[in-house]
Amino acid sequence: MAPGLFACFRKHSATSDINKTEQTSTEELTAEELKRGGPVVVELFSSQGCATSPEAELLFSRLGRGDFNLEVPVVLLAYHVDYWDFNGWKDLFGSSQWTVRQKMYVESLNLDTMFTPQVVVQGRSHCIGNDEDAMLGCIAGAPRYPPPAFHATFQRPTPESLQVTLKGTLRAKLDDQGADVMVALYESGLVTDCKNGDNKGRVIANDFVVRKLSKIWSLKNHPPKKTLTGTIDFGLWDGFNSVKCGIVVFVQQHGTHHIFGSQRIQLPVDL
Repeated sequence: MAPGLFACFRKHSATSDINKTEQTSTEELTAEELKRGGPVVVELFSSQGCATSPEAELLFSRLGRGDFNLEVPVVLLAYHVDYWDFNGWKDLFGSSQWTVRQKMYVESLNLDTMFTPQVVVQGRSHCIGNDEDAMLGCIAGAPRYPPPAFHATFQRPTPESLQVTLKGTLRAKLDDQGADVMVALYESGLVTDCKNGDNKGRVIANDFVVRKLSKIWSLKNHPPKKTLTGTIDFGLWDGFNSVKCGIVVFVQQHGTHHIFGSQRIQLPVDL
C-alpha cells in the first residue's frame, strides 16, 4: 500500500469478497440459532471529513434498526479514521488506532489503498460503505460461528473509568494458529454539527461508534467449553452515558484477522 494514498468513495457497485451490575447478552439465542451460528460482525470505517461517509453512516444506522429484515443477526462497529482530519474538519471520534485497524484489513484483504467509507464483514470481505446492495450481499454470504457466552460485570472504580469483568466460554474451538479475544466499547445516538470541511453545514448522526477497543485474551488451542475469566479497564470520555453504550466481545484469528464469533452486551442503565 502506497503511503498517503487515500480515497473517499461515492456509491457504485464494487464489492469483494462504585455500581456493580451483571448483564447478559441482549440477544438470547435458541438451540437452533446456535446450530446455525451467531451474529455477523460488520465494521464500518468512515470519517466526518469524508463527503460520502454520512450516507454510509445513515445506512449503518438503518442496518442497526433492522430496516432490511435480514435473516442473520448482525453486530455493528463503526471506526472513525483520522486521515481526513487535515481536510478542514477534525473528526470528533477519529483516532489513529482505527486507521491502523483499517490498514490491517487493507493488508489482509490485499487491497491497494485505504478508503472511506469502507465496510468489512467478519474480517473476510469488504465493500464500499454506502453501497447498500453490496453490503447486504457481503452479510448474506458471510460464514457464521457460535457466539461466545459471557456474563459481564460492570464497575465504576472512579468517575473516569469503567471496569468490565467477563466470565464464560467461547463456544468455538481455537486451533494452534490462535486468536485474540477483543472487547469494544461503543456509543450510539451521537449528533455532530460539522462547521468546516467537506461536510460543512451538515448535521451528522453516528451510531455504534467505537470509543475504546482492547484485547482481553490471546489464546491458542483453547477448548470451546473451558471457562475464561478476565477483567479489562476502559478510560471514559466527557459526557459518558451508559444508556447509549454497549460492549462487543469478538474473537479474531491471528494472521488472517477472520472473526470467529461475537456477542453484544448492553451496558446497565444505572451504571
